[in-house]
Amino acid sequence: MAYWSKFTYEKSTYIIDLDTISAFSSELDNKRLTFWLPNSSQPIILNPQGNYDAYNQVLEYIKKTIDRNSRGWWIKINYDRKEFAIDMSRISSFACEGNGRLSFFLPDSATNIIILRQRNPETYHEIQEYIKNTTGQSLE
Repeated sequence: MAYWSKFTYEKSTYIIDLDTISAFSSELDNKRLTFWLPNSSQPIILNPQGNYDAYNQVLEYIKKTIDRNSRGWWIKINYDRKEFAIDMSRISSFACEGNGRLSFFLPDSATNIIILRQRNPETYHEIQEYIKNTTGQSLE
């Protein structure tokens, strides 16, 4: 079932099915939410000062859907001073280097997420388990 949201952003009105978004980034210090439009690399960046209603709509969606993991296979990770909520079921490729660098690109974005086994062992293990359970393959 779709979760439609309508708001104005940078002089355009958008109607977006938030269920089609594969990743959200939040910066807790400045209360900024970012997501990328499907089939595009265009980011939408919302904050309560610039677009209060849209910011709250997306925040409410995150609370209802992602925090309860009611759709997809969502994980939350801290990366590059931001908190990312990522639907792992929409990631189509992973790479792992011999030094323990696990990486993948966010769909609809040029953002490359790199998880180091030594710095973030819990997230590293969670992603490795997801890969193993989903693909039947291992990168370890």
